[in-house]
Amino acid sequence: MHDPEKWKPIFRKDQALYVQRTSVKLAAAILIDGVIDASWLFIVAVGLTLVFGVLNILNFAHGSLFSVGAYAAASAVGWYYGGDLGPPFLGYLLMLGAAVAVALILGPLLERGVLRFFYRRDEVVLVLVTYALFLILEDATKLIWGAESYYASEPYALLGNVSFFGLSYVGYDFALIGLAVVTGLLLWFSLNRTITGKIVLAVIHDREISRAMGVNVTRVFAFAFTLGIFLAALGGAFTAPKISVQPGIGVTVILLSFAVVVIGGLGSVEGAAIAALFVGFARAAAIHLVPWAELFIVYLVMALVLAFRPEGLFRRMSARKI
Repeated sequence: MHDPEKWKPIFRKDQALYVQRTSVKLAAAILIDGVIDASWLFIVAVGLTLVFGVLNILNFAHGSLFSVGAYAAASAVGWYYGGDLGPPFLGYLLMLGAAVAVALILGPLLERGVLRFFYRRDEVVLVLVTYALFLILEDATKLIWGAESYYASEPYALLGNVSFFGLSYVGYDFALIGLAVVTGLLLWFSLNRTITGKIVLAVIHDREISRAMGVNVTRVFAFAFTLGIFLAALGGAFTAPKISVQPGIGVTVILLSFAVVVIGGLGSVEGAAIAALFVGFARAAAIHLVPWAELFIVYLVMALVLAFRPEGLFRRMSARKI
């Protein structure tokens, strides 16, 4: 007869090994999912923090601009792949072109046509104006694209699958991480190593002295706002293949973006990068462990950061920086 006591140590060892492997796989899933989530969120949030750094405006319409970029890219991708018009990988350039088109059309239109009339008004008035723009853009997207969902899944499948720790991921997700890194590096280089960037930084630190020194502050405002719109539309365009593009997606995006810029520090690019990772890891951990607390955990992280550092992780109260 078999002795059950003889096999107990083996069973315990196998059970411990299984728990260990499961824990490692879970930790890897949270880490990878968090970085993937942080990538697109950083692209969007850094545009929001750039606009605040230059214009000192909390742009509530930023989420709607993400939606417009997503809709524009989804439409362009559907037209391109539906008509079999060329090599599949050119669809990525088309998505980039959609984001550029949204920025070039809406940037000057909103900044020159609306916001410039309120620059000397109270900041609360500017917040209300951008909130009104948010509502207008939300309705405009429904008028143009309707209430049905749009899908742009073709670019998402082109890069195949990648395996880590026994987990299978779509290669496109890692390309999105690369896009976020390139975006952050280009933005940092442009602000700190180019003449245009130096002018933008000068306006950020003191717009009145910059104006007295001959800087065209009005042009800098238009440029920074258009660049911020491009980053929002870029995030929307390259997130579109991952999601169902539908009315209302801008609401969640603006809430998460505000959480990122508040945690990182209003006007800080470095803070936006670190805070995006914080939010990404928090959301990934919540989804895997406590799915009902996905949004709550983000605001909990924000509350904890603000409790110990009210100005955010990378922002000093005495000076505005980016």
